[in-house]
Amino acid sequence: MIRAVPKPLEEIIQYVGDYDKLLIAGCDGCVTVCEAGGLKEVKILASALRLHFGQANNPMVIDETSLTRQCDKEYLAQIRDSIDNYDAVVSLACGCGIQFLADMYDTKPVYPGVDTSFMGVTDERGVYSERCQGCGRCILAETDGVCPIARCSKRMLNGPCGGSAQGKCEVSPEMPCGWQLIYDRLKTLRQLDRFEKPVDPKDWTTSRDGGVRKIVREDLRI
Repeated sequence: MIRAVPKPLEEIIQYVGDYDKLLIAGCDGCVTVCEAGGLKEVKILASALRLHFGQANNPMVIDETSLTRQCDKEYLAQIRDSIDNYDAVVSLACGCGIQFLADMYDTKPVYPGVDTSFMGVTDERGVYSERCQGCGRCILAETDGVCPIARCSKRMLNGPCGGSAQGKCEVSPEMPCGWQLIYDRLKTLRQLDRFEKPVDPKDWTTSRDGGVRKIVREDLRI
C-alpha cells in the first residue's frame, strides 16, 4: 500500500496564503490507512489553517471533503459541482491522486498536503517500512518472498555485498540486510541450495528506468 506523511504546516501555508477560498480534499484510500490524508487529517489541517489565518486577520474560507479515491475519475467527479467555489485545492492524496485531480480540474491550482514515500507495510502503528518499488516484473518467486530491489539499499540481485555485517545493512545500519533476510528465509524452508544459483540480470525496461509506464487491460476495458 502507498505510504505518505503529512507535509509541514508551514510549507502548506506558503502555498495557499494568497487565496480567499480553499478546499482541503482527503482520500479514503491508502493515505487514510497510514493516517496521513483521510478525513481526520483533513479536519486537523483545516483547523490548523483556520487558526493560523485567523490570527493573521485573513478570513480565509476553508472547506473540507474526503473522496473515496482520488486516482479514479468517477470519484473525483464528486466535487465537480462545487470545485468552482474555490480558488485552490490542497490534496491529501498520494502523488498519483494529486496529479489526477489536477488533470481533471485543470483550471484550479492543486497543492500537495502530503509527501508520498513508498509502497510498504505496517510494522506497528505509526511505523511503516518499504516492501516494493513497483519495478514491473516481480522476482519474489526467485528470492522467496523477500524483494532485493526494495529491501537491499544497493538493489543487488546477487548478494549480499561485502559491506553488510551481523545481518545489518552498511548503508542503513538500523535496517536488516535484504540478502540476509533472503538467506534466513531459504534456510527456514531448507532450500539453501537455491541461494547458490545466480539471479539472471534484470530487465529494467519494465521499471521507471524505462520511462513513464502504463498498463492496458483489454479484458477490463468497456
